[in-house]
Amino acid sequence: MKSALVTGANKGIGFAVARILAQKGFYVFVGSRQLENGLAAVEKLQAEGLSQVTAVHLDVTSQSSVDAARKAIGEKIQVLDVLVNNAGISGGFEQSALGSPVDQYQAVYDINIFGVIRVTQAFIDLMRSSPEPRIVNVSTAMASLSMAAAIDNPNYPKRYAMYQSSKSALNMYTVQLAYELRNTRFKVNAVCPGWTQTDFTNHQGTSTPEEAGQRIAKYALIGADGPTAKYISEEYFPEPASCPW
Repeated sequence: MKSALVTGANKGIGFAVARILAQKGFYVFVGSRQLENGLAAVEKLQAEGLSQVTAVHLDVTSQSSVDAARKAIGEKIQVLDVLVNNAGISGGFEQSALGSPVDQYQAVYDINIFGVIRVTQAFIDLMRSSPEPRIVNVSTAMASLSMAAAIDNPNYPKRYAMYQSSKSALNMYTVQLAYELRNTRFKVNAVCPGWTQTDFTNHQGTSTPEEAGQRIAKYALIGADGPTAKYISEEYFPEPASCPW
């Protein structure tokens, strides 16, 4: 049985991804910053008949928590096939390049980029044994530098300096990671779930968590001919090659 770890999986998009992967036959570890929330999420999945799910306490801002999660998961499995780095925060809106203090930037970066690095580095050894290792980093169309650079475009938001820059950094990390793993079986991609109706957006948006989850899970399930080192935003750019970084 293949296995997957989804961070921030106790609700919203992460929960939807965990459900989809469990439905596809994966044993899914539901990462949650608060263990009780992860346990509640697992209860919901089990009530749906998805028994191969386990809650894992995983605070991506804490190296000791990440290490403890790695130890706990390593006691259950020897191979991890899929890692979905979903955990993230917005940092509150609006945000200013000039007015937002550095400590607020640090709090957003600690989850959105440093947390991804901590988790990826901790679990990469388990993934190297997989015949089809897949890493999906949850990004956003708001991270596109080329889109943001069109400063006269009234339809593109430019008021979220902390969140957008942290996800731009995530996109670059994705490319660097894919480059380092280019001669292996790994596929590493950044995927935008779309504007999704979750707590993150005050339940505004054009996509449901289930639709967003499908967009992410798709790239956790790609075969050997699938892309790597790509940024995908299917809600806005149906062809991955057309997505502006």
